[in-house]
Amino acid sequence: MAKTPSSGRAARLGDMWYSIYSNKAALCGLIIIVLLALTAIVVYITELMGINILPYDPNQANMDEAFIAPCAEHWFGTDQLGRDIFSRVIDGTKISLSVGIAAVAISLTLGTILGSIGGYFGGKLDNLIMRFMDVILSVPSILLAIAFMAAMGRGLDKAVLAIGLVSIPEYARIARSCVISVKANDYIQAAIVTGDSSARIIFRHILPNITSPIVVRATLGISVAVLDTAALGFLGLGVQPPYAEWGDMLARSRSFIFSAPYTLIFPGMAITITVLAFNLLGDGLRDALDPRARRR
Repeated sequence: MAKTPSSGRAARLGDMWYSIYSNKAALCGLIIIVLLALTAIVVYITELMGINILPYDPNQANMDEAFIAPCAEHWFGTDQLGRDIFSRVIDGTKISLSVGIAAVAISLTLGTILGSIGGYFGGKLDNLIMRFMDVILSVPSILLAIAFMAAMGRGLDKAVLAIGLVSIPEYARIARSCVISVKANDYIQAAIVTGDSSARIIFRHILPNITSPIVVRATLGISVAVLDTAALGFLGLGVQPPYAEWGDMLARSRSFIFSAPYTLIFPGMAITITVLAFNLLGDGLRDALDPRARRR
């Protein structure tokens, strides 16, 4: 009895999940990401409802409690303005994750479309698109993001756009190479002969078959976006006070690295753990989506 497409997809998903489950590092990364995502969602929803579930208001200053070392009341201590660092680190989760995911969504969408168009049509259009991508890649991404921020101004929305734009070439190159490989297959030629439009062929027949490398790159791209968000926040170009963001917290505490090191340690650990979790999951997805890796 022949397998239906849905049963085939279910089998592939089952194989992918088993591969991730067998990879303890990837599974650990997935668990951390799920916990971070749930934390960010709960904090965001409760804020919309006007409820503060955090131990303290993350943005409320209290100079009488400045520089309290980690203790039972303040697990991570307090900063120079007396704000609870634990509450600010938890509150900053929603900002870092939302910026990372939104920036990757922008770069993934635009990059995949541009790369698919260039790879499918080829010729001068492909050469024009890819040479423009090469120009963007010739400049370090963080410097280009800073340049965009200088032109557009400070703010979270500007940071999302800047980080998303500088990452477009990476997805465009991946999509282009995959499209060039896939479009030579017989079923693509059959779709052309039957009169399917170029848009239908790209979006219905090609893109569904090149999602694996793009998904892996997107997962790893979120970790890069989180780092870039922290870098822009450290430079004062991202989230503006008094809102909590891990990079901004590091920047405002760097003067106290010796007198109150805990003000830097915990935001730094949050960045490190988040980036590591996405990298571990990305490596696990790469192995799970590669049949040759599964056979090994």
